[in-house]
Amino acid sequence: MSKKQNRAGIKKWPSGIWSYFWRRGWWRRIVFIILAIIVVFTSAMYGIAQWYIHKHADQPITLGATFIPDYAESFGLDPHQTLQAMLEPASQDGLALKQVRLVSYWEDIEPTPGHYDFSQLDWQFALAAKYHAKVSLAIGLRQPRWPECHSPSWVNIDPKNEAAWQPRLNQFIEAVIGHYKTNPVLQDYELENEFFLKVFGQCTDFSRARLIEEYNLVKGADPNHPVIVSRSDNWVGIPVGQPTPDEFAISVYKRVWDATFTHRYFEYPLPAWFYASLAGSEELLSGKDMIIHELQAEPWTPKGLEITQTSVQEQYKSMNPQRLKDRISYGEATGMKTIDLWGAEWWYWMKVKQHNPDVWNVVKQAVQQADAHNAQLAKS
Repeated sequence: MSKKQNRAGIKKWPSGIWSYFWRRGWWRRIVFIILAIIVVFTSAMYGIAQWYIHKHADQPITLGATFIPDYAESFGLDPHQTLQAMLEPASQDGLALKQVRLVSYWEDIEPTPGHYDFSQLDWQFALAAKYHAKVSLAIGLRQPRWPECHSPSWVNIDPKNEAAWQPRLNQFIEAVIGHYKTNPVLQDYELENEFFLKVFGQCTDFSRARLIEEYNLVKGADPNHPVIVSRSDNWVGIPVGQPTPDEFAISVYKRVWDATFTHRYFEYPLPAWFYASLAGSEELLSGKDMIIHELQAEPWTPKGLEITQTSVQEQYKSMNPQRLKDRISYGEATGMKTIDLWGAEWWYWMKVKQHNPDVWNVVKQAVQQADAHNAQLAKS
């Protein structure tokens, strides 16, 4: 083919595409427009993701974990020993975590109206202080773990009767803040875990007005500690409504059991930069950063079964040592620098009850690598 012919072919090719999609029927025009929108939108998201990742590249990594004593007990574990193992140094075969996310369940702290029992949460704060770890404290009605809304039996949280129970909830929140706001290990509050996630949990009230009121209450009761508000994970879009917290949080679950359609394990095909784009978009819009407050690090069991009701072989179909290692790397690849892992009670149960320390050791190694990375940053 001559140069002249080749150039002519090149010139005709784009016009051929244009003719095929635009001049031969309305449906092809629609396809062309949709494809163009997808390409532009994806390119923009990817560009924002890369901006966010590079902007935060030189910041230290914080690997923490959520701890819930009730959940530890469901594995037949001693909660005190479990949390201690999470916090004590690696030389004692601990994880040496420097951040832990704790809960303040309303049903546990105020079992009867006006009578508060902080003893269980107090020893958790004391352990964090002993090992020089910081605490991110969940507060409000909706907090981590099923059934999500942890109201005491003496409260009827019917949304139609919010005016009756909301003041009692506000009093409880104020009591929790008043008890812990001067504690030196308190780092921040997480208000109403994944408040607008209607498809999961036994919660019935999703009033934005209530969330705004609670946020203002927390900031008024303790203006010295940041307040985090979390969103659910895989939805495209960023929070634009009030309240605008000091920091946003997002959960990341990759491999789950699809109980609706396929009745099989399903892995979300989203790349790590997808979450970086959400964090970056939020930072560009509001100036607020985002953290991962739940990075899936335990099995998602089939058919609603508890982990202890399934074999280790079945558990490993959704989470095993290699998947856990890959999941932590995935979380770090999002560019978000604070990552709270989800499933510490399972790791410890595997270690002490199943005599299998593999997943425990994966986390321990990841924490050590993060510490080494941070030490290197400090030197540079």
